[in-house]
Amino acid sequence: QVQVVESGGGLVQAGGSLLLSCAASGRTFSNYDFDWYRQAPGLRRELVASINSAGVTYVADSVKGRFTISRDNAKNTAYLQMKALKPEETDVYYCAVDSNGTGMYDSWGRGTQVTGSS
Repeated sequence: QVQVVESGGGLVQAGGSLLLSCAASGRTFSNYDFDWYRQAPGLRRELVASINSAGVTYVADSVKGRFTISRDNAKNTAYLQMKALKPEETDVYYCAVDSNGTGMYDSWGRGTQVTGSS
């Protein structure tokens, strides 16, 4: 099973930036599709951004122009660059992986906490 580990979360002031990383195991990393989600306490998980094996990306309207998703296949890592963070974006950010191109996730990370302050 693919192992997924997120990192890069922390405390950030309003308007600040963070770079989240999603490291995944496996020898066919270049074939993986990645999604970043976030979840606030008591709310359902929200899709933030996606990048597929061809490098095609999607970014939710709520973060468009501020968040960027990318990947580095040589480092087995996907990234979520977050800029102009808002205090209400205090969430746990999760990385989900579809390693087989089935459209279904086979691995989730445990999440990384992002805490925004005003």
